[in-house]
Amino acid sequence: MGMFQNFMLKQMLKSKMKGVPEEQQEKIFSAFEKNPEFFEKIAQEIEQVKKTGKSEMTAAMEVMRKHQAEFQKLMQ
Repeated sequence: MGMFQNFMLKQMLKSKMKGVPEEQQEKIFSAFEKNPEFFEKIAQEIEQVKKTGKSEMTAAMEVMRKHQAEFQKLMQ
């Protein structure tokens, strides 16, 4: 991923993570850099769930629960 794309993505993620402690945000950014395809897949699945009429928060929680084990591995 290019430096500019990485920067823009970080800014977008930061805007979505208001209220999340800085240390936790850095762990998430690090996990994203390790496996951006995983996060891309998560985003696509969230969009699919939103199309069924669920809110973004509900869709995100549903998808993240589904992929919780994989996400936890990335966060270590």
